[in-house]
Amino acid sequence: MKIIYEDNHLLVVEKPINVPMQEDESKDMDLLSLCKSYLKDKYHKPGNVFCGLVHRLDRPVGGVAVFAKTSKAASRLSESIRENKVTKIYQAVITGKIPQEKTLIDYLHKDEKTNTTSVTTSDKGKYSELKFKVIDSRDGFHLIEIELITGRSHQIRVQFASRGAALWGDARYNKTSKPGQQLALWATSLSFPHPITQELITFKSEKPRTQAWVTFESK
Repeated sequence: MKIIYEDNHLLVVEKPINVPMQEDESKDMDLLSLCKSYLKDKYHKPGNVFCGLVHRLDRPVGGVAVFAKTSKAASRLSESIRENKVTKIYQAVITGKIPQEKTLIDYLHKDEKTNTTSVTTSDKGKYSELKFKVIDSRDGFHLIEIELITGRSHQIRVQFASRGAALWGDARYNKTSKPGQQLALWATSLSFPHPITQELITFKSEKPRTQAWVTFESK
């Protein structure tokens, strides 16, 4: 687990791909537990260690993730998220046609039994919004940058897939994905007011040089 930043209030890390944010039914090692173990070992703390989970990334997604080291920081970070003071930037590789609109708005419903999300009507789903721009297009694939306005489960993946532009390697929502492909979605930047000083801070993570991403390296 790569540590991007740490102070008395925050722990910012780079989430590895295919690691859940917190313990789930798979019982695989999760990021929250890794962070707690790191803090316990580094500071020689006995007993339970506080580490607040304030936002989530889908299991197959890697990139910037922030945790709170105190309950006060956790409360203020959660408040910043509710007040839309947190800017979440992703990069992704999509297939198919680029959606015509640059702001995608839908109402999404998550089926907890199947762990899948779908587009539905306003009275049945949660308002979901994102903005995106195209960075590069090569060989029928498109590298895009996304600003996630709301944070719904599987939101980016479902909003693009519903418009015929599914993410490369998305085994759940892209019917053309193949075994062994890794979802091309990365949390590249996270900006928010520091929970104590209120200074606007930004943390970044470089997307990996693997599979779909290397298509867009300079030739």
